[in-house]
Amino acid sequence: MGNPGNPDYLNNLKNTFNNFSEHKLQSAVRDLREVLLEDIPQILQSLGFGTITVCVVPRAKMESAYQPNQQLFRETVQEAIAQRHGFIDGTRYIRRHTTTRTTHLNNVQVPNYKNDGPMPYSGITTKTCEISPNVRGGNILLIDDIYTPSVNVDEDAIDALLKADAHTVTFYAVGKV
Repeated sequence: MGNPGNPDYLNNLKNTFNNFSEHKLQSAVRDLREVLLEDIPQILQSLGFGTITVCVVPRAKMESAYQPNQQLFRETVQEAIAQRHGFIDGTRYIRRHTTTRTTHLNNVQVPNYKNDGPMPYSGITTKTCEISPNVRGGNILLIDDIYTPSVNVDEDAIDALLKADAHTVTFYAVGKV
């Protein structure tokens, strides 16, 4: 965050403490939309599928714990795929029902912020999320904002989708730690 070349707009979209201005959030939405509109058609073309279902890795807390302006990543993905042919909106196919720990704040003490729930472990997606039966037999494009190799949240979500009988799962992250 804050280093040259980093996509800081991804951290802005998290809006973790719900204190960013509308201007800052809409600027981040525009930046993400631009990247997605360039990248996702190329992904579909390179995979050679006629259609692909787009799922989003859920945030750490249950959806009801977030304000609408804290869910702009998922909403922007929805908007970007709605503008393109060949994509099925599965952005709500993985829904968190049990709170987990926010990994980007794991070792940070933040006043008035409750960072509870378990840290990622093998099987956490299956235990803490509902996965729609609509993934069964489908070719899935799983999108996350930031990939952190040492955390394994994305790998676990891929595994959960495959266990839910997805035919294929392709992973795409906008940024990487």
